[in-house]
Amino acid sequence: MKKTIYFLILPLAVVSGLVFSFAPFANGSGANREIKNETKPSPKPLSIADRKAAPDERKKWEASPDGIKYKEWEVSPEGKKVHASYDKIKKSIKAYTNMEAVVTSVTFQRANAKSSGPKWLIVRINGEEYMMQFIPKDFQQLNSLKVNDKIIVRSRSAGYSPNHPYLIISGDYIARNNKILFKRDFSKNNGC
Repeated sequence: MKKTIYFLILPLAVVSGLVFSFAPFANGSGANREIKNETKPSPKPLSIADRKAAPDERKKWEASPDGIKYKEWEVSPEGKKVHASYDKIKKSIKAYTNMEAVVTSVTFQRANAKSSGPKWLIVRINGEEYMMQFIPKDFQQLNSLKVNDKIIVRSRSAGYSPNHPYLIISGDYIARNNKILFKRDFSKNNGC
């Protein structure tokens, strides 16, 4: 059981780390993730050595094959399209407001992904496609969804990656016909 849980969580942690660490948003501030009504511990001030090392690490990553690939993707038509799709919904994400969506896929699977891995829900909001990732247990709550279903989505964060065809938004709240199908519980896991 522990191995199975570890096997499911490890890829999520790696993907999340890549998406949010190396995918700055259009405003250049890094992963723009705001969570309302939570007390956050104040960050410890960085030492001078840490402040000098951070840009060096970033430059090192940008010179790596992954960094070069990301930079090339960012200026490609695909990358620009994903960035533009974020601009269309960033106000709703920051305010955590309802977004009307239409389900376009409940069976999407990334190439070379294992069937026991994360599940993806693809939706269209204002003419743009977006992805939401769920662990299989959470995805079970969405089993009743079908293509062309109209739903309400709320999201607190978004990220992008050259490994994904669309902007990845967190599916923190999903409702259909005024019935909540999924609501992420932020009281657990320190709001993560």
